[in-house]
Amino acid sequence: MKNIYHPASERGHVDFGWLDSHHSFSFGNWHDREKVNFGALRVLNDDVVKGGNGFDAHPHENLEIISIPLKGTLAHKDSTGIEGILSTGDVQIMSAGSGISHSEYNASHFDPVNFLQIWIFPKQINIKPRHDQKTFDPAGRIDQWQIVVSPRPEDGGLWINQDARLALTRLGMGASINYETVFPGNGVYIFTLAGSVEVGEYKLAPRDGLGITGMDSFSVRTEMGAEVLAIEVPMFA
Repeated sequence: MKNIYHPASERGHVDFGWLDSHHSFSFGNWHDREKVNFGALRVLNDDVVKGGNGFDAHPHENLEIISIPLKGTLAHKDSTGIEGILSTGDVQIMSAGSGISHSEYNASHFDPVNFLQIWIFPKQINIKPRHDQKTFDPAGRIDQWQIVVSPRPEDGGLWINQDARLALTRLGMGASINYETVFPGNGVYIFTLAGSVEVGEYKLAPRDGLGITGMDSFSVRTEMGAEVLAIEVPMFA
């Protein structure tokens, strides 16, 4: 097993007052040449936006952009004509393709919203921009992987323009779970949302990341319970 360990304390960080953001990979004015991407995974931002604030309309192209609210509610609007609300339990994906603009705002005027923003390089470029979102029952991830993003219809997740998968699990005390890649040669980036886990020789605390390559399967274990996100991506980039 080949690993790339990213402690939460070494993430990039900006605090603009209205936005408090931590970057697992180089983003904006923060650049670390050792943390530009993990294969096709380009961005993993952990954003907290204060009530009544957000990101004004801005453009993207040729990226698969995934938003996962962890706490609070997010309002989305884009140039395809889509307007919607994302709450905890929802997942949104936007294929920027040939070009799209969108805005994201905290839907509350009072309470902060914490969400993950994930960018993945696409398999095909310049496709027609598209948007999709889905609500996932948290009970479906208790001590098992709940696939929330995948190009395979049988996985039940949102479609992505890439041989990539995103899966969530909520592990109870003393639980262990195995992850198996479905695309040959893919790597997996493990991101601990809450609690702590052990993967091989590594112990991951909240918001620690671990990139794993060269393994078709591996185990994630916890003593006290944990919530984990697995991001499986091609390693060509």
